[in-house]
Amino acid sequence: LYHNRVLELAADIPHVGGLADAHGSATKVSRICGSTVRVDVKLSEDGETVTEIAVDPKACALGQAATAILAEHAVGATYDELVAVRDALRAMLKDGAEPPKGRFWELRHLEGVRDYPPRHASTMLAYEAI
Repeated sequence: LYHNRVLELAADIPHVGGLADAHGSATKVSRICGSTVRVDVKLSEDGETVTEIAVDPKACALGQAATAILAEHAVGATYDELVAVRDALRAMLKDGAEPPKGRFWELRHLEGVRDYPPRHASTMLAYEAI
């Protein structure tokens, strides 16, 4: 579950902090473990594409790794793409679906979380916040 790549991702989260002039901000909290993740974003003029992101995870290594993957690849992603990756991650964890592909392919490193339902919530936090 906590293999080397998960720990590497958790230890090197890009874009940590906040955006004072964010167009959107959300904080999600896991009722199961108390982990929290805040995500701030700035969007393109049409409101469809992420142009900047900042994250503030206070989560376990799984939540931090998932947040790191989002923070690394969200800039340039459209709203529809982010909804699709959120849904694909949830399906991977809850339904045994294939891991997401494309820019968020590293979520495959969290595939083992599917066997630990209490860990699903912390793994999903950043994707539910976005």
